[in-house]
Amino acid sequence: MVSLCHCRDCQRRTGAVAGSGAIFEKAEVTIEGERKLFERDGADGRKVRFHFCPTCGTSLYWEGDFNLDLCVVAVGAFADPAFPAPLVSVYEQFRHDWFQLPDGMKRAQRGLVSPAATGDDQPPRS
Repeated sequence: MVSLCHCRDCQRRTGAVAGSGAIFEKAEVTIEGERKLFERDGADGRKVRFHFCPTCGTSLYWEGDFNLDLCVVAVGAFADPAFPAPLVSVYEQFRHDWFQLPDGMKRAQRGLVSPAATGDDQPPRS
């Protein structure tokens, strides 16, 4: 599954209005090469670990205590304009008002475990 995250931490980490990641089971991913690690507190006090290229600083993948069996690979690391579109948008409470999403996308004001994570959940407009 591909997701978009609008949380302030992802905005700062990526320098963009949202972070985009492709979520895989760790068993499906082979990790090779050197990388640097940055760990921070995530939602609900859980840790999130981000892995970056030590040469160019590219965000490669991240994993967290939210589900130890998952690995989220940065969509931009694939450098493929035909990569599948996101199916879910999370932390919409921080989404920029001008950032438009396709109709029918699953949306959550917080993370995927948010009670507001339904396809009918539309963020409030100012």
